[in-house]
Amino acid sequence: MVLRHVRAARRPALVALGALVLAGLPHASAADASPTTGPAPGAAQTLGADRPSPHLLSALQRDLDLDAEQAATRLVNEAEAGTRAGRLRNSLGERYAGAWLRGATADELTVATTDARDVPAIEAEGATAQVVERSLAALRAAKEKLDAAAGRVSTLDTPVWYVDVVRNRVVVQAVDQAAGAAFVEAAGVEGEDVGIRLTAERPRLLQDITGGDAYYINDSARCSVGFSVTEGGRGGFVTAGHCGRAGATTTGYDRTPQGAFQASVFPGRDMAWVAARSQWTPTPDVKAQDGQEVRVTGSAQALVGASVCRSGSTTGWHCGVIEQHDTSVRYPEGRVDGLTRTTVCAEPGDSGGPYVAGAQAQGVTSGGSGDCAGGGTTFYQPVNPILSEYGLTLTTAAAAAASGQQGTGARAWTAGRVYEAGATVTRDGVTYQCLQSHQAQDAWAPAGTPALWQRV
Repeated sequence: MVLRHVRAARRPALVALGALVLAGLPHASAADASPTTGPAPGAAQTLGADRPSPHLLSALQRDLDLDAEQAATRLVNEAEAGTRAGRLRNSLGERYAGAWLRGATADELTVATTDARDVPAIEAEGATAQVVERSLAALRAAKEKLDAAAGRVSTLDTPVWYVDVVRNRVVVQAVDQAAGAAFVEAAGVEGEDVGIRLTAERPRLLQDITGGDAYYINDSARCSVGFSVTEGGRGGFVTAGHCGRAGATTTGYDRTPQGAFQASVFPGRDMAWVAARSQWTPTPDVKAQDGQEVRVTGSAQALVGASVCRSGSTTGWHCGVIEQHDTSVRYPEGRVDGLTRTTVCAEPGDSGGPYVAGAQAQGVTSGGSGDCAGGGTTFYQPVNPILSEYGLTLTTAAAAAASGQQGTGARAWTAGRVYEAGATVTRDGVTYQCLQSHQAQDAWAPAGTPALWQRV
C-alpha cells in the first residue's frame, strides 16, 4: 500500500500475445459467440494472460528456466487450460478426479476420471485422459478424516497433509514412518491409499518480514501487504492472520499511521484484513522487481502445475509452480487448513505478501521451509476464501467488483461474490455453471465470459 503523493503508480508497456493458444486444444466453440458482438473473448483475454507484465515474464524465465517466448506461451496456455478443465469438471460430475498441467509451456493438460467411458470426451477437449480409482470427492473425504484426527492428536511430526491429484492419493508428510503411520491410523484411513512422504522439513511462519510493501504492527512486528481490497466505502488490504489480531494498529512502509486489523484468523486459517485510513489509496498493483509493479485483474484460481510468483521484501520477486491445493500444515503455533503448496522460495520477512498467477491474485504467504539460496517450499492462504469470509472486494485493474448491475433471486449472479467451480447461477433468465473459482466482477458477467461460466 502506498501514499498516492509518495509513489506514483507505474504503467509498464504490455506485451501483445493474443495469437498464442494452448497447443493441441480447440478454440472457443461457436456456442460462445454472441449474435451481436461476435465471438466472446477467450480465457487468455478475459484473465489478462495475453497481456502479461514484462516483470512477470522475466521472473518466470529466471525461476522456471524458460526463454521469453516460452514464458509468454505458458501464461496463455495456463489460462486456456483452466477453462477446459472447468468444462470437463462440470460434465464429469462425481467421476471427476482432478486436473493438472505439465510441460515447460504448460501445454499438457491432464484430466482424471474414475470411468474409462469418459476418455473420448476428455480427449475431445484436447486433454490427456487418466483413469484412476478415486474421485476428487473421495480424496477430499479422506483428507477430511485426517483434518478431524488432527484435532485429537499431535501433528508436530506430521506437519503437512494434502490431496495429490496427480498420484490420486492423499499424502501425509512426516519426519519418520512411525509418526506418519500413527496419524493415518488415528484418522482411520488405512484403506484409503494414503501415502507417507518422509522429510525433515518443518514449515515455519515467515514472520518479521514483508512481501509487497512493508507494514508494521503495533510499531513493532513487520509483515507484508497482500492485495488491496474495499469493504463498503473503506479501502484496505488482505494479509496473513498470524501477522496481527483484530484491533492491532498498523503503520505503513514509511512509518506513518496506516490503519487497523478488522478481523484475523490464525490458526485454523491464516487470513486477516486491515482497513486503511483515507489517505491510503487501494491500487491493483503488486511489487515486482526493480521497483516495478504487476497489475491484478481478478482472482481466478490456477490449476495444479500452473506457474505462480510471489512478492516479498526479504527475498524480492520469485516464481515457481503450484503443487497442491487444499493442504493442511501443522506449524509449531498451530494447524492451518486449506493452504496451497508451491515450489516458490521464501524466507522470514516475506509473510503476508501476494502470490499471482499471470494477472490473477492467488493468495498471501503463510509459511514454508528452505530458503531462496538452496530452494524451498512455501504455502499460501488462498485469497478467494478471505474475500468471501470478510465480504471484501478485490481491487483490480478493471475497477469492477460489487458496484454494477446485480441479479435477483437466491441463485442470481452477483458481482462481488466469490463463486466456487461447479456453482450454478442465473443471469437474465439463463442458468450458468462456474468453470473456475473466482470473485465475480461487473466486467465478468456470465454471458460474456465463457472462460469462467458455462451455459447449462
